[in-house]
Amino acid sequence: MIRRTIARLARMDAAEIAWRGTAAARIVVDRVRTRVVTPRWARIDLHRALTGAPELRAVRSALAKQRWDDAQRELARHFATAPQRFAISPESRPALVDRIRREYPNAARDAAARADRILRGEYDLLAYRGLRFDPPAPPALVDWHLDPVLNRRPPQTFWAGVTYLDPQWGDHKVIWELNRHQHWLALGRAFWLTGDRRYRDRCLAELAGWLDANPPLIGVNWASMLELAFRSISWLWAIQLFAETPADQPIGDDSPWLVDLLVGLDRQLAHIEHNLSHYFSPNTHLLGEALALYVVGSALPELGASGRRAALGRRILIAQIDRQIAVDGGHCERSTHYHRYTLDFYALALTSARLAGDDEAAARFEDAVSRLGAAARLLADDRGRVPHIGDDDAGALTPLTGRDPDDLRDSLAVAAALVNRPDFQIESAPEEALWLLGPRPALGSQPFAVTSGALPDTGYFVSRSAAHHMVIDGGPHGYQNGGHAHADALALTFTVHGVPLLIDPGTGCYTTDAAIRDRMRSTALHNSLTLDDRSQSLSNGPFHWSHVANSRVHRWHTGHGFDYFDGSHDGYGTAAHRRRVLALHGDLIVVADFVAGSGTHEAAVHWHLDPRWTSDMRAHGAVFRRPDDHASRVGLTVPGGIVEALNGDEETGLGWYSPAYGRIDRTTTVRISH
Repeated sequence: MIRRTIARLARMDAAEIAWRGTAAARIVVDRVRTRVVTPRWARIDLHRALTGAPELRAVRSALAKQRWDDAQRELARHFATAPQRFAISPESRPALVDRIRREYPNAARDAAARADRILRGEYDLLAYRGLRFDPPAPPALVDWHLDPVLNRRPPQTFWAGVTYLDPQWGDHKVIWELNRHQHWLALGRAFWLTGDRRYRDRCLAELAGWLDANPPLIGVNWASMLELAFRSISWLWAIQLFAETPADQPIGDDSPWLVDLLVGLDRQLAHIEHNLSHYFSPNTHLLGEALALYVVGSALPELGASGRRAALGRRILIAQIDRQIAVDGGHCERSTHYHRYTLDFYALALTSARLAGDDEAAARFEDAVSRLGAAARLLADDRGRVPHIGDDDAGALTPLTGRDPDDLRDSLAVAAALVNRPDFQIESAPEEALWLLGPRPALGSQPFAVTSGALPDTGYFVSRSAAHHMVIDGGPHGYQNGGHAHADALALTFTVHGVPLLIDPGTGCYTTDAAIRDRMRSTALHNSLTLDDRSQSLSNGPFHWSHVANSRVHRWHTGHGFDYFDGSHDGYGTAAHRRRVLALHGDLIVVADFVAGSGTHEAAVHWHLDPRWTSDMRAHGAVFRRPDDHASRVGLTVPGGIVEALNGDEETGLGWYSPAYGRIDRTTTVRISH
């Protein structure tokens, strides 16, 4: 342990050592302080946090006299009439609601149905439906520390001591997903579209309950800066969705919720600012944290620290463009899910920059959105869906309407409008895009044909025609420690007439079951080749690897009516695996796997089917059919070897897939061994 620590210190530069030292010292001081003085929220803290702007004079006066209701009324009046600095604002409500009702006649009904489930205490999170976080005692509405799937709770201790990756405390992903408060957006959507104040009341009651249950720096909900960032953005949405002038409120309707929210928001942003993931998870974690500092800082100049925070977030977001986005536009984590996250992050940053008149940042963010959007459109099929390449935790930045995690139509429509790239958009803009575009209208529906192409830096090669969409992975294993990568070198996914046939089986979980985590990331659970039942890359914990395969692409060629791929990897040491793929558009796919080496080995190729297809096994192959469409048939012909189909097989672990984080279902895996 000492030797590893010394080696790690030797790799650090002066900036990292200084940053870590400052952060560690602050943690020690905060830990001692929380032991000496019981942490609690104090409304008077807002008086110190606000700027001295003249328009806030009445607010500061009320706060100084501890007249919280008066401060609430002044804040409500201020925010309800302030200039627009975020994607939506109270002022934009009439026009936006009118447009959504006109273009999406069922939106209000759908919004009410989703929000009513929240009123009943039923939450749809990740792959779970109807989760209940019932508190042990009233008047609390929600147990903010409960994992109801495993019925476990992490300890209420100082944030830096919470071992949230330990499954004995439950699945931190489930707890954190609720505490992102992104379901408040669903409540706000229903409130705006129906006018039913119960949805607003639920949000404000949850805010009060959360503050009571989560004092500063205590518990699992302070342990991840990314989670605080998501929550901060949700709280910013809440200000825009629920702030009303006193004239619009029923008598006695409001508690001083804006006072409480701003106190909590300022404290959480300070915590993010002091503990950024510069050296812990300098990937989408760092991007999300910087996004919160920039977007909330730009939207709330009322807070005295906003200018500094916005500048810090802006600086990180700009610096990370060239570090995390490859030249070809792909995100360096090589996960389609995290690529979508990054696209959404920079789209929101671009919207905020334009509203703030930050032309220099807007130009950089526009470039990022353009590159990310072009890559996303190539990776998505013509229905807007991407395969689950790499990790997929089923989260989203703004889950307003409950879109599927692999559906990119909303993100692409937003990107298309922001950077004037109509070729990004698929069909007309979904409702969610209208909420995100702010003052810029969505583009109309214009069909654009997307042809085969490659992201050579990221390592994805896409063959597509009117009949098929195939993505081949020929790139590097992952970004930095490859925390969200899978052992999927040379794997491919294949969609036929808009319906996935050969799928990436997904993620399943992160930390709650080590065996499932390793299995879902293994080569056998991808459409590639194993040698002697080994994985090309070997995991070492839920987010690390002890050995990784290095891929090399020898040739990629797109021609009239066909595409050709030739690549190899060194994951099996002296036994090299090489794969060549010939796609004749709409007709035939030929996959040829070669293993070069010495000795006798067992090679096996695995094809994982989407459960919408059935397999009719034959002596030298199979026929795949869709029960809902008898005209859809795909034949598999194998020149030699043993062909077998496995469905939900416990012994081999084959015949399973994860449609979203937290759920694993049966499917069919065809294994060809030789």
